[in-house]
Amino acid sequence: MIESGQMKEDLVRFGVAMEANLVDELDALAKSRDCNRSELLRDLARAELSRTKLDDKVPAFAAITLVYNHHVRELSERLTTLQHDLGEQVRATMHVHLNHEHCMEMIVMRGRSDQLKEVTSRMIGTRGVIQGAAEYVAEDTLTLSSTGRRTQFHEHDGHAHAHPHTPDHVQTAKARRPVKRVIRKKR
Repeated sequence: MIESGQMKEDLVRFGVAMEANLVDELDALAKSRDCNRSELLRDLARAELSRTKLDDKVPAFAAITLVYNHHVRELSERLTTLQHDLGEQVRATMHVHLNHEHCMEMIVMRGRSDQLKEVTSRMIGTRGVIQGAAEYVAEDTLTLSSTGRRTQFHEHDGHAHAHPHTPDHVQTAKARRPVKRVIRKKR
């Protein structure tokens, strides 16, 4: 679907050679995701570009999931201290009680990719954490739209987003302030 003001010539067609069985698997994946081959290849390219950029100490986001036994002595306090030490880098947390002994915590952070990876490793490696995982997104890749057109990433009106700027889209100094929403468990 072509959006208003977007020209079809922004898309570039090119040939790609790959094994027939790989194309079959790619087509099956595209079908399972309810998209076409081109859309799938664009998604895969953006994901790989984001992954590659993360090695360069770039601004990024991280979504961390931790599963732990909350009865382990001082574990909750250690995890909370790690998050408090990060200050504004922690954008949001959600704490869920899985059963009498286990909790799951999801933490969304924003910062430099190498620092996010380092603190994630410390969190996952904390004694009592049973399982942990992280997903990272380089901020720069958020400026690529679904058609590959560059957009400007910024925050205002209480949320972060990316879109092309037009003269009628004014961003005020008040609107640029970062918003921090943190949900903590009741003690």
